Amino acid sequence: MARDDLAATERAAAVTFLEGDRLSRRASEPEPEPPTEEQSRRLIDRLDHFLSIDPDGCWIAEDGRDVVGFAISQNRERLWYLATYGVLPGRQGKGIGKRLMDAVLVHAGDRPGLFSSTVHPAATRRYRLAGFTLHPQMRMVGTVDRSTLPAVHGLREGRADDLEWMDELDTAVRGAGHGPDHVHMLETLRLVVSDAPDRRGYVYIDETAGRPALLAADRPETAETLLWEALASARGNTLVNCITTDNHWAVDVGLAARLDIGQEGYIAVRGMPAPAPYLASGHYL
Repeated sequence: MARDDLAATERAAAVTFLEGDRLSRRASEPEPEPPTEEQSRRLIDRLDHFLSIDPDGCWIAEDGRDVVGFAISQNRERLWYLATYGVLPGRQGKGIGKRLMDAVLVHAGDRPGLFSSTVHPAATRRYRLAGFTLHPQMRMVGTVDRSTLPAVHGLREGRADDLEWMDELDTAVRGAGHGPDHVHMLETLRLVVSDAPDRRGYVYIDETAGRPALLAADRPETAETLLWEALASARGNTLVNCITTDNHWAVDVGLAARLDIGQEGYIAVRGMPAPAPYLASGHYL
């Protein structure tokens, strides 16, 4: 992948994920819509970030000048993650996805790895054959009942000088720090931290969508407080996703806030346990 491919890759991702959302849509949910101009811009910005930090993990499949598939992965210290992956609906089942996955797994080497997966049968089969354990995920959706919001204490707005201890916490919870991804997220998301020595954790909040984007903590009690803070910022419908069974504390908070629970794909891990207390980012894992 090269910088000239960013816009074409974004267009391919938009088509691929819209079709995937339509196929997995529940009857009670609204019809999925194409990404907005702002969402497309943010995806291009993320792709540019990944290409700048670890270009050898960024691959596309082309037919002529058309991007028909993509696999964007990153190495962070001793951890590998798959940020996004897909093949255009009309080109699936032709071996393109396997070749892309082979390329990014070569880039991973012997590092432990993780990513968030959809329920697409062919894709999940490929992940399992590559040695990944699939942990079912849950998601909580709905409008927060604001009468349930508790008073939270011991939190403050995060700053750039928090990133060092946040990387140390990441290493304890998921095996490696987010490194440059923290710097990038700090530019676009609100960061709230708990930095007491015995209660350390952080949550990035996407205030545009009114939802937590990434959360890590040293213990479930700290994680609960951070999640309540994120839910307090929600206006209208919100989403808490990437909840594995090891993170049932998030289910308890979501139910207390009167959110509805449902199933949503998998967290795939290889050479490591599913992180906890932790709510993975779909983009930066």
